[in-house]
Parts: sequence; C-alpha cells; structure tokens
Amino acid sequence: MPFDNAIREALAEMGVCNLEDIFWDLPSPRLYEHVIRNREGHLAHMGALVVRTGHFTGRAVKDKFIVDDATSHDKVWWGEFNRAFSEQKFDNLYRRVCRYLEGQQVYVEDCLVGADSQFEKPVRVITQDAWHALFARTMFVRPVDLGRDIGVREPEFTVLHVPHFHAMPSQDGTHSEAFVILHLARRLVLIGGTAYAGEIKKSIFTIMNYLLPEEDVLPMHASANVGEKGDVAIFFGLSGTGKTTLSSDPRRRLIGDDEHGWSHHDVFNFEGGCYAKVIGLSREKEPLIYAATERFGTILENVCFDTLTRRVNFDDASLTENTRAAYPIQAIANAVYPGVAAQPGNVVMLTADAFGVLPPIARLTPTQAMYFFLLGYSAKVAGTEAGVSEPEATFSPCFGAPFMARHPRVYARMLGEKLRRQHVNCWLINTGWSGGPYGVGERMDIDVTRAVLNAALDGALNDVEYDTDDVFGLHIPRACPGVDTAILHPAHTWNSMEAYTQAARRLKRKFEQQYAMLDDAGDMRESARMIHGQHDLQGDNGCAG
Repeated sequence: MPFDNAIREALAEMGVCNLEDIFWDLPSPRLYEHVIRNREGHLAHMGALVVRTGHFTGRAVKDKFIVDDATSHDKVWWGEFNRAFSEQKFDNLYRRVCRYLEGQQVYVEDCLVGADSQFEKPVRVITQDAWHALFARTMFVRPVDLGRDIGVREPEFTVLHVPHFHAMPSQDGTHSEAFVILHLARRLVLIGGTAYAGEIKKSIFTIMNYLLPEEDVLPMHASANVGEKGDVAIFFGLSGTGKTTLSSDPRRRLIGDDEHGWSHHDVFNFEGGCYAKVIGLSREKEPLIYAATERFGTILENVCFDTLTRRVNFDDASLTENTRAAYPIQAIANAVYPGVAAQPGNVVMLTADAFGVLPPIARLTPTQAMYFFLLGYSAKVAGTEAGVSEPEATFSPCFGAPFMARHPRVYARMLGEKLRRQHVNCWLINTGWSGGPYGVGERMDIDVTRAVLNAALDGALNDVEYDTDDVFGLHIPRACPGVDTAILHPAHTWNSMEAYTQAARRLKRKFEQQYAMLDDAGDMRESARMIHGQHDLQGDNGCAG
C-alpha cells in the first residue's frame, strides 16, 4: 500500500478523514517551501525561518489538562500543574477537532523520542502548519538521521495540533480558547488555540515523565555533557541559574540542553534538537548558539527582524522576552548525536540564591540530593517580575514541576537509588549572591563558578577535607583549586555572623515549609535529619572520595 494511502487510513481510524491533502514526512527544504507558500513565516538573512505565534508567546500553563481515567487516576500528581479533565469532555472536543479538519490539509511527522533505541518511543505529530511540522522534525530524533525508516507504524503516542481551532470554554470545559490535553491511556495529545511550538515539545516530555519510571528510567529536566575521558555530567537548574551556560563548555561535548533519561546503563537525550531562549543573544558571549541561529533549518520564534534587510535583532523584546530558536543539535559543533553517553560521574544542582547564604559549592549525600531535588530551589530578585521588591524564594520540584506527571517523590526516590547504585558525586552550586543578600552582597563571579565546577568534574574535590555547615548540614570543601578559601563558606563572607545565621535560618524554614507541602509526616522526619546534616558524608552517599 502506498505510504500516502496508509497514512490516510491511519488518520481515518483516528477520526481525522476527508482531508484535502496530507503531507507526510516532508524533508526540511520542502517544508520551507510550504511555509513561504502558505505565508506562515519569513526567510531571514542567513537562511533561518522567522515565525510568529500570535497571542501566546509562552506556555499556556492554566490551559493544560490530563484526562482523569481509571488507568492513570492513581498515578498522576493531580493539582496545580496537572488539572483533571473528564473523558466525556475530551471525546466531545476530540470529535469537534476532527470535524474541523475535514477538507483541510495537514502535515504529518513521524519521529522518535529518546536517542537510546531500547527506550525510544515513536511519536506522530499531526498539525495544520508546515512550520510546526518543521519544528517537530527539528526537535525530535529523526529516523532518517539514524539510517532507519520507521514507515507507517503505530505511534506510541500522537499529537493532534490545531493552533487555529479555538475551544468554547462553556461547552468544552476548558479554561480558555487554548487547550493542551493529554489522554495518557489513549496516548493522545490535543493542542489547540495556541501556536506556541513549545507546547508540542513539553506535552511529549510530560508523557515521557509518565511512562519511563515504569521502565526504571529517570526522566530529567536537565542538560548533560561529556568530557574527553567519557565522564558524563548532568545539570539541573531553573531559569537564570546558568544551566545552559555552564553545560555549554568548549572543553566538553554537549549531549543535550533540556530533556534526558537516566537508565541502568546510560544517559540519553530525549530530543534531536535545541530550543534555546535567545533574547539578548550575542556572538561574543554565546558563539555556538549564535552560529546555530544563522543556519538553514533553524526556526526563530517571535524574534524581531527587519522586513527589508531580513536581518534579525535579538535585543528587541517588543513581542516577548521569550524569544526562541529551534535548531538541530548537530548545529552545535561539539554535540553528541544521537545523544547517548555513559553513566554519569557527577550530578550538579544549580541554584541562584539571592539570600547569599548558600556556598559556592557543596557536596551532597544522596539523601540531601533527594531533598534539594524535591525543592528545586532558586530565588527571584527585585526587578525581575512586577511586584518583586526583595529576594523571593521560588521552588519547582524536580526542577520541572509543570512537566512532572507523577508525584515528585517518584522521581526523587529514583534519583537517590541511582546515585547510590552508581556511586555518583552530587554537587550543589550557588550561582547567586555571596557576602549578603541581593542589594548588599555581590553576584557570584562566573570565573569562581567555573573554577568550582571544573574542580568537581575533574575530581580535584574528591580527596579534600570538608566542613559541615551548622544550618543546612551541607558539606563544604575547605579548599578548591583556583578559588580563594575565604569565599567557600558563606558565613565567612558576611560582615555579621549574626545576620548570616538569621538569614540562613529564615531560608531553612522556607525549605521546611515547601517540603511539608510535598510529603507526609513520615517523610518529614527524614527531612529533618537530612537538612540538619545527620547523615554521614561517607556512609550515606557512596560517592567517590
């Protein structure tokens, strides 16, 4: 049976039928032609594609739902990020979407999620727009790059993407005209009312977060790289903590910048592309990413440009601060593709502590690592958001709460088990303030951060002596190559020991309050032990040294 007819039959079985045209797995140059012909975007000076997403220039957080069905009800972490949606409402909306597509053309991309063939999931993206099909082709693993043809095989999950269809909240049960609804039992995602391409990427990440724990794979919202000796490092961190900057190291090869799995034998990238935030991007500060934005095949989302000269302006935030570039990871010269590497030797948790009470670096036991992983702590500073006039603690469990389909405890326990089993070092690095809080102290020098990170990854901190912090129980090295010992312990950088202790204890109370929201009383007793450092560094962590 011809591929086109097979795809048509597969879509008809879903209820998507009577289509005018089906464009299946078009190569990037042909998708470019369709984008220009359909007037979906513009060609920039160096060959990138410039597109606009309209009203939504970021994720529609309040418009994401998960269908509450019998098979997933007891597994999903219901609440702020995973709102329940009825099966009946989903079926009704799904039928309306299928009817809406009658007589229209669609683009179909069959891709893979997961660079490790043992855990890969075939995914099918069906969309109205050629540029969204190009986005899917760019962001996920392309079978053709692996010398494979997955043909018309049953996808493990399907994304039906209709950005120009708008829901009716009173009838459909949605929060607004936009919707992102995951039906985990049927392995189906409905996205509508928003053209922001990140919804495609993150909906699939959420599904991977749901599926992989049952295969003993820890899904991670993290970047990863590998050194010349094959030593792998994983980087967790919220926005503004330096995750992208520190993992993009010319001395090391990039495995991936955002989503990974940690199995019993490797670390692997879920994706085949990068989706970088590019507001203020410069050739001098981030040459690798800048070069990637100038190539054919890159999608520049909501980046401003001159319609006459076709030159882009990364400093123009008139449309949004969340300007993005989607490009194949091969555009990064030192990238690993497919993104598969060995077991990690180091896990790094980054935080930008605006209260100035956490050290530049500390070694964590697996129990402490689980604790800080559950917190996902960083801090906002004055001026970053309206209404923020002083440092404000912010928490995102597992460093990616909006995408965690299961309770954060599931992922934290898996992390602890893998750290112990593989004897992995875990580090907490503060890229925030030292010598006092924001407005009093100073931002951690990037050279200091790189020096402590390099020392950790190179093994220079394995055999040094450590002190235990009285407030947080953190294990702080007494010396670090290339770093003034006076700044290693935050208490020594403050003018007043009393002021430091008070600030540290206030932050610790915030930690305890956040943890109490995530766990029951039994786990809180464990929390009290880990935050007070009652776990022995050698006995608890099985880490090197």
